[in-house]
Amino acid sequence: MSNSLKRILVALPAAILFVWMAWMGGWYFKIMIIGITLLIQFELIRLLDGALTPSDSIFPYSFGLWVLLSTELPYVFEIGLLLFLLFVSRQTFSASSASIPKLSSTFFAGLYAPLGMLSLILIDNFGTKVDGFILTIMLVFMVWGADSLAYFGGKAFGKNPLAPTISPNKTWEGLAFGYLGSLMGMLLVYFVMPFDKPLTLLELLPMAVLAATFGPIGDLLESKIKRKANAKDSSALIPGHGGFFDRFDALLLAAPAAYVYLRFIF
Repeated sequence: MSNSLKRILVALPAAILFVWMAWMGGWYFKIMIIGITLLIQFELIRLLDGALTPSDSIFPYSFGLWVLLSTELPYVFEIGLLLFLLFVSRQTFSASSASIPKLSSTFFAGLYAPLGMLSLILIDNFGTKVDGFILTIMLVFMVWGADSLAYFGGKAFGKNPLAPTISPNKTWEGLAFGYLGSLMGMLLVYFVMPFDKPLTLLELLPMAVLAATFGPIGDLLESKIKRKANAKDSSALIPGHGGFFDRFDALLLAAPAAYVYLRFIF
């Protein structure tokens, strides 16, 4: 089986499942997001270990669940604060010379993916159930559209490297195509979804620009970590696609940017 066919056979049912869970909303969507977040954290912790900046093996997951559940369940925020105090105190009195780097990498591994994915949950909570669903799926299509068109556009027309020391194959031309791809993703969802839209196309346009701007930064950040860890993929958990961090790297920064924008206009 060719790698391209394998990618399609995995991506199609995964995309359908994601859309269906987003439509179900509530805890169905939240549980899926929590599962994806924990898997991204698992991969990120391994990459940080490979990059010689090891994090704590337990606290990142605790911090992640704290971020994702603190607004949903009673006393989760208070329990998270206690864990925070415990971890910082332990690292403060640690005799290891790596205690400060470990402190930094643990907070990064514990908060980076959860904050990004929490933003997706918060976007899903905007307005009515249909409003949140449309905005969530539209953001995902913006990011995927930008990523796909940036890849093909960069491959066909790319000449000027965007960040040669981080990802030599990424180009400014590809980035420009990414903005077009994000716009196409927005238009696809806007005209295909058979529902009243919560915002006009003009109001959604800045969201598409933000997705195409911050998505590549998330992609480059993961590339930088993988390069330091000497890893091609974040894992092999998704056949033909690498890992969950590989698939959601752009969304981890695009979602917070989109949420902040939507919070001010919705």
